[in-house]
Amino acid sequence: MRPDARHFLLLQLARQLRSGLRRPGDILNPLIFFLMVVTLFPLGLGPDPQRLAELAPGIFWVVALLSSLTVSGRLFASDFEDGSLEQLMLAPTPFVLSAMTEVIAHWLMSGVTLTLVSPVFAVMLNMPTQAIPTLMFSLLLGTLCLSLVGAIGAGLTVGLRRGGMLLALLIIPLTVPILVFGTSAVTEAARGYDGSAWLALMAAFALVGLLLAPLAIAAGLKISIDG
Repeated sequence: MRPDARHFLLLQLARQLRSGLRRPGDILNPLIFFLMVVTLFPLGLGPDPQRLAELAPGIFWVVALLSSLTVSGRLFASDFEDGSLEQLMLAPTPFVLSAMTEVIAHWLMSGVTLTLVSPVFAVMLNMPTQAIPTLMFSLLLGTLCLSLVGAIGAGLTVGLRRGGMLLALLIIPLTVPILVFGTSAVTEAARGYDGSAWLALMAAFALVGLLLAPLAIAAGLKISIDG
């Protein structure tokens, strides 16, 4: 990559991070949603610590998926509305890379933040302490995958006024493997077994996503802009 292109992408990433920090709701809303749902589960299932510990991996990953849906719909919306996407398409830097900077910024502000606070939620659900490192590593990989899949759906629906339902229909089937791998890894760790095989599958999924998702994201955005 040429130095000028690298510099442009770094500036673009910094702009997206600053823009996200000026809208703290984009960071706090998924965390508040996660906290509310995790708090409600003990009320619905009962206060039995053993039962909560058994269900905690599945609860974590279902709520992580739902919280990702709450922010994916707005991923490219502001840039689409103010015309920034059209300018990025005309820039000399490949549009694929420009679009990916926004996805990476979205993941840093949502997925990484959720990963850092996940031990607090794990304690609330009585998850065994030996499973917490696996939980954090699986969330780090899994939220990256969710951001990439969500960005594909957001790119296709960014030009629609009411694309939220369509976005959910597009991306939820693609997130099922992530849900299965993440839940299985944390469950194995909570039972005292080695969940590294499931983490390896998630890492492979993330690697394939980093290679292929940018092309699909850029193509979806071009279709939405041209349409």
